[in-house]
Amino acid sequence: MSEDSTAVKDSTSTATPETDTATAAEGVNFSERYSEVLGKVNATLDQVDWSQVGRIGKIVGIFAAVIVAQILIKGILDTINLLPVVPGLLELLGVVVVGQWSWKNLTTSDKRQALISRVQTLRQDYLG
Repeated sequence: MSEDSTAVKDSTSTATPETDTATAAEGVNFSERYSEVLGKVNATLDQVDWSQVGRIGKIVGIFAAVIVAQILIKGILDTINLLPVVPGLLELLGVVVVGQWSWKNLTTSDKRQALISRVQTLRQDYLG
């Protein structure tokens, strides 16, 4: 008996390059599809004469644009999450930016007081 005939082969240990290629192709197709949809939406919105549309039409148009923007942003974020390293790097970037802002604005009592006065000034300007 040879060793080749008695060896047990594990079918789950072999990775197929087709799955990696399919995932990459799916991300590319996803990006192309959403860029095409965005181009169609922009072309449609360019054809509209906004001066003739009433107040309600403008509100509906703004809501529609916001919904489309949210769908596109979700698509972009889902595409980013497909990449294995990028979400962790973006999280690290967020922690670094918050740390720098905190160091710049919260380290001394004078800086904290200045920040509080800026926030109160902005609140007074916008809320009255």
